[in-house]
Amino acid sequence: MSQYKMWIGGKWVDAESGKTYPVFNPATGEEITQVPLGGLADVDKAVEAARKALPIWSKKSQMERSNIVLNIAALLRENAKECGRIDCQEHGTPAKMAEFLAADTPGWFEWAAYNARSMMGHTIPVSSETVVYMQREPVGVVAIITPWNLPLLMIFQKLGPALALGNTCVIKPPSVNSLGALKLAEILEKVNLPPGTVNIITGPGGTVGEALASHPRVDMVAFTGSSETGKRIMTLAGPTVKRLQLELGGKNPVIVLDDADVNMAVNGMARQQCFNSGQICGSPGRFYIHEKVYDEFVEKFVIAMKNMVVGDPNDEKTALGPLVSAAHRNRVEAYIKSGVDEGAKLILGGKRPTAPPLDKGFYVMPTVFTHVTQNMKIAREEIFGPVSCIMEHFNSDDKVIELANDNVYGLTSWVWTKDMARGMRFANEIQAGTVVLGQGRGGGPEFPWGGYKESGIGKEGSLYGMLEFTNLKCVQVDLVAPPK
Repeated sequence: MSQYKMWIGGKWVDAESGKTYPVFNPATGEEITQVPLGGLADVDKAVEAARKALPIWSKKSQMERSNIVLNIAALLRENAKECGRIDCQEHGTPAKMAEFLAADTPGWFEWAAYNARSMMGHTIPVSSETVVYMQREPVGVVAIITPWNLPLLMIFQKLGPALALGNTCVIKPPSVNSLGALKLAEILEKVNLPPGTVNIITGPGGTVGEALASHPRVDMVAFTGSSETGKRIMTLAGPTVKRLQLELGGKNPVIVLDDADVNMAVNGMARQQCFNSGQICGSPGRFYIHEKVYDEFVEKFVIAMKNMVVGDPNDEKTALGPLVSAAHRNRVEAYIKSGVDEGAKLILGGKRPTAPPLDKGFYVMPTVFTHVTQNMKIAREEIFGPVSCIMEHFNSDDKVIELANDNVYGLTSWVWTKDMARGMRFANEIQAGTVVLGQGRGGGPEFPWGGYKESGIGKEGSLYGMLEFTNLKCVQVDLVAPPK
């Protein structure tokens, strides 16, 4: 069994403590390998390496930086099959999905490389006697702290624009699945980056992540994860007033109106609920179904969820693999128990599979609750698993908008209707960073992603997301000659 090292200052290194910890295959529960248990001394080394590289990397021309980022994208495409295999092994991502993600996500680097060349400044016409221009500059050293649900995508979304715009980075990948990030380091080793431009430290968020968030020589924290952890990062970053980009949790409403195409809504939302085993901040969180189509929707939705193929991630027929860890499975099961205890009606799933080979992995079968009321725990909090919460039916547009907004989160939402004028009213009144009318076809680096309220601060993706990694400077030049 191989043992991995961290990537700091352009070198492969062990943790200063010499300690390691195990990584497990969530489909079997078996140990895959050991990775370094990073600590405070490793964080200091990585941050100093990033600071040393900053003046070298940031002063390269934008064309030079963009070309290097494009080279990274090309190498990622060459290694897509291996990256997909790692994702399948350490995260339990179904093979087809892992293959798609590995082939698609290098596009984040390409998007950043091309757009960075046209966004670093513009002029403001004031008068013939003055030139005023706006200049965008890198923020500095960026700590990238990412979650375990989409290990490489979450890194690429942040690293691509941060790097292209001249920042240097320290990446803390998720402790339960860091192997994809260390594969990225192997790829970066082949690129002409100044040593320390990108550093990768493995270890727990409670030590490595907190040390980065509070480090006085880190200028920005880009984080995706739970709202609770995001609040902790805000507290730690406060004393040094760091730039923050926080993409946090969601409890996303799905509203199915009485004129909706029920079959399309069922099929679209069942796939969305089970995507990545429900381990997505943008998964459906609360289903609000109009009373006229409630019974039809529930009946068909249960059938669709029951037909989801749960199995070995390596099997191409598998649509839903295991949860990422035993601890997370226990967390999801605790939510299921709370739903039952509070009086919701469990009409599908809710139990672990008992037949081999699924009995050895961290699986939760597709689960559906009905009769969920607004104040139940499963209606208020993010479950992060293949668990659907169908709320009590409604018959008033105004009331369901009120219910949809009655949550601390505001990440994304869906409205199903054939009446687009009616749908636009919902889009205008729902408090969420994204409102999808129907299935939606948007995704990728062109689209902004980020929420309202406790779903985060700032955007990822699009030009708005890229601007998060820059400081804006206004320069005024007086062209009037001084008197002689």
